[in-house]
Amino acid sequence: MTEPLFQISDLSLALPDMARKPLLGRAPRIEILKQVSFELAQGAITGIVGESGSGKTTLGRVLVRLLAPTAGRVMFKGRDIGQLDEAALKPLRRDLQMIFQDPLSSLNPRHTVGRIVATPLERYGVDKARRRAQEALERVGLPGAFAKRYPHELSGGQRQRVGIARAVALEPAFILADEVVSGLDVSSQARVLALLKELAADMNLTIAFISHDLSVIRSLCDAVVVLDRGAIVEAGPCGQVFDAPQSLVTRQLIDAIPLPEIDDSWFDKAAVAGA
Repeated sequence: MTEPLFQISDLSLALPDMARKPLLGRAPRIEILKQVSFELAQGAITGIVGESGSGKTTLGRVLVRLLAPTAGRVMFKGRDIGQLDEAALKPLRRDLQMIFQDPLSSLNPRHTVGRIVATPLERYGVDKARRRAQEALERVGLPGAFAKRYPHELSGGQRQRVGIARAVALEPAFILADEVVSGLDVSSQARVLALLKELAADMNLTIAFISHDLSVIRSLCDAVVVLDRGAIVEAGPCGQVFDAPQSLVTRQLIDAIPLPEIDDSWFDKAAVAGA
């Protein structure tokens, strides 16, 4: 057994409640995350699920330290990154990457695909950034000619592949994928999910996959964390949680969404279908 990449202990996060009037000059605070504890295994894909407002996106932002927790520990590679300032976080940013829900808005429309992928590499002083960017594009199934194209010239699935290439080009340890297939058609979803599954295995990537689609979580992820109103109500291996849910919230989520039988052949067919 390898050491978990992330160990989250008693994590809580409270943010100002702008809908309420200040009290004694201070804005009231609302608790978004409540004593959350779980681990992310090295090289595994962990699904984070819950109803709207459950705190899953906020939790993801804490993992990549776009938000600092109010209390608790966020251990990454054995180091508590929860309260590090930006100067201390800077060397770690390369290891903590994101894939965004809307690929078009996250890609600079004035830059070519090659430049978009190369820019983070140049920022971190990686040698031969352009060549590395080309290799990253090929790794996600986009041939060399795509480096000269602009985002508006690509399909939704191809744009999401560019976003994935930008994230994996730095060879990070962790990727946060927040609703990354929700805006794609079914066939594009299948190909992007197959790609993520392949990259996780080939690169030993740890991925936190946030989604409202439980059928995707069940088929893609190794483990799942179920949130309800900022607290974990259930967590464990996907098969265990889906086949024998222990919490009412999990059972309700499963009952609300049809779960088709998707096996490895589904991913195999998607992987060979192309972009």
